[in-house]
Amino acid sequence: MKPTDRRGILRAGAAAALAGALATACGTDPRPAAPARRPAPEAPGTAPAPRSFPGQPAEIDHGPRDRPRVALTFHGQGDPALARTVLAHAEDAGARVTVLAVGSWLDAHPELARRVLDGGHDLGNHTQHHIDVDALTEDEAYAEIDACATRLRRLTGSIGTWFRPSRTQHAAPAVLRAARRAGYPHVLAYDVDSLDHTSPGADAIVRNVTGPLRPGSVVSLHLGYPGTAAALPLLLAALDRRGLRAVTTTELLT
Repeated sequence: MKPTDRRGILRAGAAAALAGALATACGTDPRPAAPARRPAPEAPGTAPAPRSFPGQPAEIDHGPRDRPRVALTFHGQGDPALARTVLAHAEDAGARVTVLAVGSWLDAHPELARRVLDGGHDLGNHTQHHIDVDALTEDEAYAEIDACATRLRRLTGSIGTWFRPSRTQHAAPAVLRAARRAGYPHVLAYDVDSLDHTSPGADAIVRNVTGPLRPGSVVSLHLGYPGTAAALPLLLAALDRRGLRAVTTTELLT
């Protein structure tokens, strides 16, 4: 190779290297960029765990009567679209509620566990199959409670803030013992029944609640009924007129 040819090749290589460096510095590098690294998925947040409230009984059906707060509690089962509507109505009014979820419902609609928590609400346990838990032996009741707790832990990192027995207002002694074995210091009952599961209509649901309602009341409602979804804005407006605020059960007792 002639010396002149060698010098030409070297000059061409240097020019190409300089052009590449300038293009990179100016953000116009013609070479294809390396694919961006996908960020690692975030770990799911951990939901609050059950709490013990000193001075409160094993079964709680109301909170302090000297504060202008009530707890609206919902049996978590039924059409997920209605559940989302109920939660949206509550949030639009600045209210927070407590959802006691049935384990089989969470199996079918696992995304609703985080939806409840992301709205600032309490999420708890309402047994795995929503059967008459008071009719079971202690070991059978424990199996029902623990199965739902397992779903909640898998979905949210916690067994849930509360346990409510299914198909009964008050827990039998065996259910109270089973709940404590499963990690729940208290069982959540209620002192006001909306009777919304009888589908009496939105106005009747509001009357059923506001009639016996007192500061500190725990109200029983259901997610899966259209009448409940229709009644909730009316009920929240009625609470506001009476100077009452709907809070989670945890807030009610704190």
